[in-house]
Amino acid sequence: MPISAPPSPRRAPVRGASAVRPVPSEVPSRAAPPRLRPADREVLWLYLMTRVAVWTTAYCTRWLFPASGDARVPAPVLSSFEHWDWGHFLNIARDGYFPGGPGPGDNREAFFPGLPLVLRAVHVLVPHWTVAGLLVSLVAGAVAAVALARIAELHLPGSGAGRRAALFLLVSPCAVFLAAGYSEALFLAFALPAWLAARRQRWLLASALAAGATTVRISGLFLAAALVVLFLTTLTTRTTLPTRTTKAARTALPTRRDGGASRKRDAAWLVLPGLPALLYFWYLYGRTGDPMAWKHAQERGWYRHFRAPWEAWSQTWHEAFDRTQATGYAAQFQADLLAMVLGLLLLAFLVVRRRWPEAVYIALTLWALGTSYWYMSVARSTLLWWPLWVGLAVWSVRRRWVAIAYLCLVAPLSTALAITFMSGRWAG
Repeated sequence: MPISAPPSPRRAPVRGASAVRPVPSEVPSRAAPPRLRPADREVLWLYLMTRVAVWTTAYCTRWLFPASGDARVPAPVLSSFEHWDWGHFLNIARDGYFPGGPGPGDNREAFFPGLPLVLRAVHVLVPHWTVAGLLVSLVAGAVAAVALARIAELHLPGSGAGRRAALFLLVSPCAVFLAAGYSEALFLAFALPAWLAARRQRWLLASALAAGATTVRISGLFLAAALVVLFLTTLTTRTTLPTRTTKAARTALPTRRDGGASRKRDAAWLVLPGLPALLYFWYLYGRTGDPMAWKHAQERGWYRHFRAPWEAWSQTWHEAFDRTQATGYAAQFQADLLAMVLGLLLLAFLVVRRRWPEAVYIALTLWALGTSYWYMSVARSTLLWWPLWVGLAVWSVRRRWVAIAYLCLVAPLSTALAITFMSGRWAG
């Protein structure tokens, strides 16, 4: 699958800083495409090929890296995906949050109920729990890949940026978690279409999808905050069109709805993403008397106590480089440090470019991850930073060497991390 497409003969390639940067009002028609477009099918083909790569890695891992060095029979290939957080999601879906009565237990209340609810529903038709979890992630990942590609195409239409953004996400170092029965794929399957709907000013749909994202992860509240900022920018941003915009493209752009009643109605929908979180807190209060039991479970199980950002950085650095941890854990702390630096650079870029909604989302995410006892799963959270993948895609269109450099850099990292996770070692 090629990573770039030749420019259309009727449109010059977009290069340099002079390219028009779209504002939130520069979006396609409000009417969503009724079916998959050719570009979407290309992204799905790319998605399918990366899934084949993941399963090839899983097969090889079971043969080459068995739990016992003298094993004669490899473990079942499905066991490659039955590690770490999957156990918590499985226990919640199968037994609920408090099977033995209210109490700390195994801290499973730290995980939001969205994925366990979907997993339990799919299990009705798919009896094997692991297969059900993998199926959820397979479908959700496909939705997320197409939505990400469409978001990227809003920035550089017809440039192939959408396909590149999907590719960069699907081969990123932590991409194995999109294939496992984890919550990242399902979160993106709600969050990215929500963002796409908001860019089209379809606020009810955007809010409903963001509510779905909030059932899956607390990050849905960060998305909700970004949607509020995006909504405010649509009220204050004056529509400006590129000089090369055709008459047909101009008529396809949504009109500004300046009626006060419609604006208030759209604004009212933005409270929807907060409702799932409130309902979950209310449920925890009814079972434990503590509406923040999910937070306290994270503190008990994963040391997510609040600390100043510089203290969290210092502790993570200590664990990464001062030989206090086994090498495997130390390497993951190093990856989290690198991911935090990358996130701060991304945030600075978004602020400089005045991409305020995306900046709010990234800033809240970094604050949540960077104020714990130490960094944990920061590298994995890069999967949820869609501005990163869109930005890389746009940059690679303007600078062709970026795609080659990125792929050469992440290919060994992605393979190593996939093998680490599939062999049962801690992978973030």
